[in-house]
Amino acid sequence: MKLFIPKNYQSVLNVSQTEQAIKMIKDFFQLNLASELRLRRVTAPLFVKQGTGINDDLNGIERPVSFPMKELNDQVAEIVQSLAKWKRLALADLEIKEGYGLYTDMNAIRPDEELTNIHSLYVDQWDWERVISKEERNLDFLKKIVSKIYSVIVRTEFQVSDSYPEIKPELPEEITFIHTEDLARKYPDLTPFEREKKAAKEHGAIFVIGIGGELPDGKIHDGRAPDYDDWNSPTVNGYKGLNGDIILWNNVLERAFEISSMGIRVDRKALLEQLKIRDQEERKELMWHKMLLNDELPLTIGGGIGQSRLCMYFLRKAHIGEIQSSIWPNEMIEKCKTNGIHLL
Repeated sequence: MKLFIPKNYQSVLNVSQTEQAIKMIKDFFQLNLASELRLRRVTAPLFVKQGTGINDDLNGIERPVSFPMKELNDQVAEIVQSLAKWKRLALADLEIKEGYGLYTDMNAIRPDEELTNIHSLYVDQWDWERVISKEERNLDFLKKIVSKIYSVIVRTEFQVSDSYPEIKPELPEEITFIHTEDLARKYPDLTPFEREKKAAKEHGAIFVIGIGGELPDGKIHDGRAPDYDDWNSPTVNGYKGLNGDIILWNNVLERAFEISSMGIRVDRKALLEQLKIRDQEERKELMWHKMLLNDELPLTIGGGIGQSRLCMYFLRKAHIGEIQSSIWPNEMIEKCKTNGIHLL
């Protein structure tokens, strides 16, 4: 069990205030995000058919929750782990034009998740996706979209502080962009997480670019599946990757705090290259992958933004269980209770 207890922790808001604040944050953030990125809200599936290639396997090792469907001759369905691939299907189906997109509430179960202050079996996030042009598949455009999202985060923090004056704004006005290669060169003796911690503490808010691709030492910063984010395409000055993570410095937990994984999605060329790198070329025969290779899906940028994570940060909570109702080990429940952390 990995549990961090902040010294002298005391929740700023009580349970009733917390529940009210959660709704306010979610309503405010999603409306502003939709306006900033020109997104419309859609309804998303909780599960998809197994074997279609639509479900995401994240780092490639997480097991999805699955079950047989009686009325479909026991064909197996899987609880979604994210909606990166499904959203491109939806954009094509809805015939959404370049410069516009969609967002949805994504609710998932990740049974292999290690339970910590910030990791739960239950995942709730805003999944969003926007249609882009071929010319927009570049690093400058990625940074432009990241800056728009970050502006909504800063705006929301101010709204929270305005409603609850005891919560003071902490975020810097601008987010700092940094490549995984830069972190590896600057901190060669640290792990990727330790590198993120150093950079996040220094800058307050960072976007780490190029997660999933091979670093100069032959290792990767963190795992990414080969068939949604583009982590291999060359960009500028020898860098690779058109994806990354938005990471904030969390003063309560004294750590780097990821709140969004996102990026420009693979096109035909990037998909073929990344499948080859990961030795997963058999995926080319799956329905979704065939559609992409046949140019039946739009070029897109997209990602997920953790709802409970954001609320946790804005409300200065020590545990994600103070925001969402989930299942926790008895030992964790008791230790939290002893230290003033009320798990819902």
